[in-house]
Amino acid sequence: MAKRLILAEKPSVARDLARVLRCDKKGDGFLEGANDIVTWALGHLVTLADPEAYDDKYKTWRLEDLPMMPERLQLTVIKQSSRQFAAVKSQLTRGDVNEIVIATDAGREGELVARWILEKAKVDKPIKRLWISSVTDKAILEGFRQLKPGKDYENLYHSAVARSEADWYVGLNASRALSTKFNAQLNCGRVQTPVVAIIAQREEEINRFQPKTYYGIEARTSDNVTLTWQDANGNSRSFDQERIAAIVNKLGRQNAVVTSIDRKPKKSHAPALYDLTELQRDGNKLFGYSAKETLSIMQKLYEQHKAVTYPRTDSRYLSKDMASTIPDRLRGCGVGPYRALAAKVWSKPVPSSAAFIDDSKVSDHHAIVPTEEPANLSAMSEKERKIYDLVVRRFLAVLYPAFEYEQLTVHAAIGGESFAARGKAVLQAGWKEVYDARFEDEDASDDIREQILPRLEKGQTLPIRLIAQTSGQTKPPARFNEATLLSAMENPTPFLTQDQKQLSETLKSTGGLGTVATRADIIEKLFNSFLIEKRGGKEIYLTNKGRQLLELVPADLQSPALTGEWERKLERIAKGQLKKDVFISEIKQYTKTVVSEIKGSDKQYKHDNVTRTACPDCGKPMLEVNGKKGKMLVCQDRECGKRKNVSRVTNARCPQCRKKLELRGEGEGQIFVCVGAGCGYREKLSAFEARRAKETGGGKMDKRSVQKFLQSQEKEEAPINNALAEALKKLQLGGDDRKK
Repeated sequence: MAKRLILAEKPSVARDLARVLRCDKKGDGFLEGANDIVTWALGHLVTLADPEAYDDKYKTWRLEDLPMMPERLQLTVIKQSSRQFAAVKSQLTRGDVNEIVIATDAGREGELVARWILEKAKVDKPIKRLWISSVTDKAILEGFRQLKPGKDYENLYHSAVARSEADWYVGLNASRALSTKFNAQLNCGRVQTPVVAIIAQREEEINRFQPKTYYGIEARTSDNVTLTWQDANGNSRSFDQERIAAIVNKLGRQNAVVTSIDRKPKKSHAPALYDLTELQRDGNKLFGYSAKETLSIMQKLYEQHKAVTYPRTDSRYLSKDMASTIPDRLRGCGVGPYRALAAKVWSKPVPSSAAFIDDSKVSDHHAIVPTEEPANLSAMSEKERKIYDLVVRRFLAVLYPAFEYEQLTVHAAIGGESFAARGKAVLQAGWKEVYDARFEDEDASDDIREQILPRLEKGQTLPIRLIAQTSGQTKPPARFNEATLLSAMENPTPFLTQDQKQLSETLKSTGGLGTVATRADIIEKLFNSFLIEKRGGKEIYLTNKGRQLLELVPADLQSPALTGEWERKLERIAKGQLKKDVFISEIKQYTKTVVSEIKGSDKQYKHDNVTRTACPDCGKPMLEVNGKKGKMLVCQDRECGKRKNVSRVTNARCPQCRKKLELRGEGEGQIFVCVGAGCGYREKLSAFEARRAKETGGGKMDKRSVQKFLQSQEKEEAPINNALAEALKKLQLGGDDRKK
């Protein structure tokens, strides 16, 4: 009997598909039922081959061997997952399998995962596509009822291959050229290098910024109403101190007279539903989670708990056909703290004209919303509950009416000068009820703060008890944190030069730098490459290595314009409007230009962070760098690559000020030091062990438990496992290229 084979991207999704399709017979890397076989990848099982697969000479990195230009790039099975590839291949090639359903993630990269497996396995059988946004039983069954022909997604596959091959040609050649030319571990790419350049541009703006002192006037009435001075143009700040001082002297203690009271009814609608980038921004802003951490949490909520829809989306809207699913979604998320809120909108019909429903703004996936599956909050970790809370409240908020209020602006005169005060009267809490009636200042665009105003009438005299000059300083642009860096990556147009502004629309339409699926990894890669670092908790700084990289990399590789141009062409390939081979031909020519420019450079790279500590593996002096969680020593020899922790910020808390403790030193000599300003608390590792044991109510804490705790702090310091990192590990330098 002929069977259908379903290829999922991950084991967890495969188990869900198998359960719904009643495939309960376990095999080696697959689950089988009467009609279907479900097997799975582990993300990518197949990738583009390393340069040495084309020629043995590429095993040694030499500048004269560049650029590397294979006519056709080959595929290779990833060594670590070769066993699973063999298991998948054995099922794909079974004689009784007559149809394949691609059930990998519904997007460009998911298409690539599956198609590369099929190509490497040399399988040519009819293909259908499962395209779903959640892995609930209902969504899976509906998806299988509406399977699409595989042919419909071939252009998407060509686009994915074009992106991958372009990154191979440009990324590996440029990184190899930089590393051999300047004898340093330098890597660049069309997305990560512009991100470094954006951070550098912000640092330049901050360094150039000259703070200026501005002045204003505030008057305080006997009823504690604060009136703020305004000039004829409505400005409450002046850089002329003498003028402000003269006005204060002129006014003395004169009373204020109310000249007018403006009452304006206003309303504000709920913010749009979450896409991944917006959710990552809020995760960082509210909880300090990195973009990668928020994505990881979302993957668990999606795959394990089945509580939310597909996370890697760039849409903030729902399609019209989803309106009918909203009551079921409300029942699914309407538990615990959300029950009462959900109950208020359960019975209300959702019009297809609702602001959050727009078919034209939904491409591969709709916005992130709760699924119809009943949520089990007790099964979620604290972090999972926090992110789930954001998703649920945002979903509920768009179903609530607008927040309505009356904006009250009081204008008053004191001695011929104009003053103003502002207040607000809430008419209907609307969607803000979902957020526990927290009312942010909707009109905080000037220095006039919201306040509770007493009942006032036009012509009323307000006794003044104090008139005072105020002052402040203009502030430089804020340094990036992960939340604001994500925003800059999503919309990099402010960082384009004047002659590149014509590409701003392209960048907007293609989603900026990177994609919702890759931005977290790009930021993480920049930290792990020591091109950027964090200081003071969240603020991101450019390192000297990052600064020097920008001096050595060709200018157009630093601009967001390049990635905008690429994405525009990749989009055309996906729509069948451009041939992949035409694009790759252009990329090869561009690669030759980039490598030639690097070869001809007369610049130099200088390590300014060399320590006296010798590498325990190769004996060369090590470099001190700031990792994401603390200081590290890294061998300067690219071939060696030894890394060693000097100190790291842990999750252990200071018993005095509750700030995080930093662990310094090695072995038994390790010591915890408080990072809190002015605290100075220090504690030996042995004392920490004893204190932890006492706090947990046990006897002496065993070393295994302590080590387990410490090791959990190191996870984020592991270098990213990508093609370039792997290539650098295997690097062998020719004798002529090594600096003496």
